[in-house]
Amino acid sequence: MKAGIVGANGYGGVELVRLLHHHPMVTLDLLVSHSTQGQKITDQYPHLHNILELPLEKLSLNEITDRVDVLFFATPSGVTKEIAPPFVKAGLPCIDLSGDFRLKEGHSYEQWYKKSPAEPEFLDQAVYGLPEIFRERIKDETFVANPGCYPTAALLGIIPLIKEGITETTGTIIIDGKTGVSGAGRKLVQGSLFSEINENTKAYNLGSHQHTPEIEQVLTDLHGKNIKVSFNAHLVPMTRGILCTIYTPLKERLADADLVQLYKEAYQDEYFVRVRPEKTWPATKEVYGTNYCDIGVKVDERTNMVIVVSVIDNLVKGAAGQAIQNMNLLNNWDERTGLDTIPVYP
Repeated sequence: MKAGIVGANGYGGVELVRLLHHHPMVTLDLLVSHSTQGQKITDQYPHLHNILELPLEKLSLNEITDRVDVLFFATPSGVTKEIAPPFVKAGLPCIDLSGDFRLKEGHSYEQWYKKSPAEPEFLDQAVYGLPEIFRERIKDETFVANPGCYPTAALLGIIPLIKEGITETTGTIIIDGKTGVSGAGRKLVQGSLFSEINENTKAYNLGSHQHTPEIEQVLTDLHGKNIKVSFNAHLVPMTRGILCTIYTPLKERLADADLVQLYKEAYQDEYFVRVRPEKTWPATKEVYGTNYCDIGVKVDERTNMVIVVSVIDNLVKGAAGQAIQNMNLLNNWDERTGLDTIPVYP
């Protein structure tokens, strides 16, 4: 099977390159970049020298549909909604990492992303690609909206509580998120400079982070009633990783052992979700470079609050790895194919 990547010169794109290069069922045939077309991928990423020497090409509908069997869009938000629809109409399987098709209500996208939304027909057609929750929806579709990095970590941490109905849901779910600087992309911006981020931690987009409605949309879909969350993000001085600490009150008293067992049962068939034993909590380094989401849970008996710690690699489970997991689903392949790797440590 031949694959192409639009936006191959970004961090998400080059992570797709790394993972697809080792996928036994896929040949990487096409790399597209608007800003650096005409160069080789090694001009942008010398670490690929003598491994992958493909050129960065321009976007061409007819040529691409004839050359590849699946197309990944690793573009910034606001771009894919303009360029993906012709490929979707042509019936080419497309997996979008940008966020343009995650929110089903166009006005919500406009409010949170401050951009005009995609056409309603494509918002309706795109399936939300969180495999552990929506596997049956995904495998029968050809157009996947890959989840955001923060929502992946947050949703996998929260959903067992929502499904079991053991936690309050009205304005009482607090998500404290922390991410490495690669989540901001490769563009040159002041906040990503070494002297700005080194030995520094800062909050950003408080009360207005664009991933908030995505989390709420999925939880509302699963719960059947409107759910609001308080989600706030922080930038920390590391390259990769996301850690979400989630707080929400319980409706009844539970012991730590009961909570751990609930999560283990919820994810017992999910290879990429690892639930930690009682009194242990995961760290971002323990999923580095992999498609794993590690989760630890604790009951604060004094306040009767659940505390959930969820970690992922933002470029893998939060982007490229999950996109490949979705590609595997679309082709009825084992979801672990090309992703069954041990975390890089230390």
